Amino acid sequence: MAIKLRTARTGKSDERVRRIALLLFAVLLVLTGAVAPAQSASAEQTAVQTPQLTIDTHTDGASVAPGIVRIGGTYTNVYAIELIVNAGKLLDAHLDDPDGDDSGVWYAEWNAAEYDGAVELVARGVDAATRYAAWSEPVRVSVDNPRANIPDVTIVSPADGGTVGDSADIRVAVSARNRLKQVQVRVNGGPWRNAAQKQDGTYVVKWNFRSSGERYFSIEARATDAEGNVGRSLSTYVRTAGAVPEPTPARGRERSMWIWENASYNLILNPGSRHVLDAMASDTATFGQEPVRTLYLGIAAHEGIDIAEDERQKLRDFVSWAHGRGYRVEALIAGGTVPPFFGAYERYRKEALREFEKVLNYNLSSAPDERFDGVNVDTEPYILADFKTGYPRLQIEYLDMLAALMERKEASGLGLSVGPAIPRWYDSSPTAEKIVWNGQEKWLSEHIQDIADYIAIMDYRDQAEGSPGIIAQAQGEIDYANAIGKPNSVVIGVETKDIADGGDPETISFREEGRDYMERELDKVEAAFGDSPSFGGIALHHYDTLRELPSAWGPEARFWQPPADSKPPSRVGWLKAEAFDHQRIDIAYGRAKDNGEVKEYRIYRGTEPGFPADEAHLAGTARGLNFRDQGLLPGTTYYYKVSAVDMAGNEGPVSAWASASTGQTSLKPMIVQGMSVAYDGSRATVTLRVVDLETGEPVPATVHGRFTFMGGRYISAATGADGVLTASSEAVSAVSGEIGFAPRRVMAAGYYWAGAYDDPREASAVWGP
Repeated sequence: MAIKLRTARTGKSDERVRRIALLLFAVLLVLTGAVAPAQSASAEQTAVQTPQLTIDTHTDGASVAPGIVRIGGTYTNVYAIELIVNAGKLLDAHLDDPDGDDSGVWYAEWNAAEYDGAVELVARGVDAATRYAAWSEPVRVSVDNPRANIPDVTIVSPADGGTVGDSADIRVAVSARNRLKQVQVRVNGGPWRNAAQKQDGTYVVKWNFRSSGERYFSIEARATDAEGNVGRSLSTYVRTAGAVPEPTPARGRERSMWIWENASYNLILNPGSRHVLDAMASDTATFGQEPVRTLYLGIAAHEGIDIAEDERQKLRDFVSWAHGRGYRVEALIAGGTVPPFFGAYERYRKEALREFEKVLNYNLSSAPDERFDGVNVDTEPYILADFKTGYPRLQIEYLDMLAALMERKEASGLGLSVGPAIPRWYDSSPTAEKIVWNGQEKWLSEHIQDIADYIAIMDYRDQAEGSPGIIAQAQGEIDYANAIGKPNSVVIGVETKDIADGGDPETISFREEGRDYMERELDKVEAAFGDSPSFGGIALHHYDTLRELPSAWGPEARFWQPPADSKPPSRVGWLKAEAFDHQRIDIAYGRAKDNGEVKEYRIYRGTEPGFPADEAHLAGTARGLNFRDQGLLPGTTYYYKVSAVDMAGNEGPVSAWASASTGQTSLKPMIVQGMSVAYDGSRATVTLRVVDLETGEPVPATVHGRFTFMGGRYISAATGADGVLTASSEAVSAVSGEIGFAPRRVMAAGYYWAGAYDDPREASAVWGP
């Protein structure tokens, strides 16, 4: 079937210019030594198999002028590239891959006008073979831009950890390139007070501490310059005479659950969401499960809000409510960086400390029933390339970070229970062995257990028993905690998230097996460690995916049911659409309100402003407040509307429309057509065909995708000359069930995947009574 495109593509003359430009760029890279020419066929083959990602437009020490700067380089066997700027911002990269082989040149546009001074640039992509991270070497450039200079603020006195009298001068030093408008100080999260400049250039405010009684205090300072830039100090902690530090309460043994920001911000900003959480966490009947009694609540900055700073009273209200319902609440933080694992580096220690101090300062500013009970630290440094290539330097820097966090806890006088989330192999991997820290050589896990109050092992497997099982892989940490006398300090985490798109195998998660099977396996874990003093219970990752996990996939699936509700959510607050390239438009919108929980947002797409918001125009759904609409046609204007849907399926009013137009490309669109899935009693088989969207002719292509529901196998395979692909799932034996298939990437020379026009866009096989 021929489908006529509504818009023209770039002409042959434009394509010739583009290819000449790419050739000149490649020659320039070779001449400058940025890329070495291939020396033989075998060398070329090795290069294709090994992921390579470079930044070639700039070198270490280069000066960059303020403004929009194009950062770019080359890539081989890599896709989905992002540029990380100063571990604080992620920028999506544009990839030029006309041959469809995951190799080419990339670039991202960075606004250097927002920076002053040294800036670290790192590119991160996905290894096309393993689907784990691929990294470039970091490049450090310099921007001379006083208008963006952030004042450097330091509290000079009183000394951190010291004792203050009835009153004391709080003295602040500020280094800045612009004229300062004001320097302010606050204590225990109270109102900011202006400090006066003294002859020595410091800023001072006298503070009355005695009126607050015998207690600990957090002191923070900030400076605002004439350009509106705000710099903040790290916190100083002091106490009045007679103040006694809080003891760290003994931990119990109970079920815990991670709640990330898409859900946690709803719980804080939309009080109705709490009723859904309480109903699910307290439920013991649906699957015969234990109730969840500890909540790891994500509080990282999200969608432009830093909840512990910007909405502190609403956060207090949630924590107080949770305590009233019998829950423990721990703040869930990472490294204070973007991505979060950069916080493990010593050079980003300040960011990690700020994130942790945010929790301490919140607690010191809040009433006892409004305070967090602990902090769960999920930094995960092993994602960084340096964890292997820089062993053991990064491991030691990570331990130093944890020790610094514990020191800040001690200085604050708070009795929070602090525990990092760690992978199950920190006591078995070559990258975790023989770590010399604090004068002792130990496994990385043992050092961490020495430092922290508890650990939460990400013991992610879908079986309790056997050598790769949950029990065997937690035994070492359990034994060590018993040996050092830390009761209830080993929490065993399990996964319910759909992880098959990444590099980990489907055996990581209980997603494919379902909740009934998971609960039977967790009963075995509880039985195995029930008599162990150090066992601290089970932690479930995470709220959103656990809530959607059925008893088992198939026609007899049982799902957890939310409280009855007939009231729809509100309209979203606002809507905007922005084109990224020739096939992608990014959608963002405001949070909707509901008397229960907003489950998802529906994004509708049309090519005319008055299109109906119906199933035929549904582009997709999103849990959060943004959506990437990909696989579109070039040079086309698309219109969008968004609605919110609650847990009971009630759909709120549709928003007004927003529009954006895609760019141009010389690549032709191809689609997946006629996809079907069949189950033969032992495994599922997918059959699909890749065709040219305009002509309907077959396109030989490489299809990357994965089986879904009860399946999780990821495949990368070439179609035949007729564009047809047939592939099988892993072995699955069940009387009833469901297995689907989801294409993730389709690659062919001269084409791009216009997945929004696939027909059908999804398929599955359902069998059983």
